[in-house]
Amino acid sequence: MEYEARNNQRVFRYKGFVLIPQAKHTWLIRPERSPMVLLPFRTNSCSLEEAKSMVDDRLAKQLISQAA
Repeated sequence: MEYEARNNQRVFRYKGFVLIPQAKHTWLIRPERSPMVLLPFRTNSCSLEEAKSMVDDRLAKQLISQAA
């Protein structure tokens, strides 16, 4: 889901996270709400689909570590 922030910057919501485009095709990824399941993080240069994949990977690792 896409929406615009206050400064007319497009941001994307995905699985409880906000993906905010940054300079040079990087992304700032933050949880939408607290408590935070994952800490905010930045990506290297990548596409939106790759950024979503990173969220999926980190969520999967979080579930595995909780199950252990």
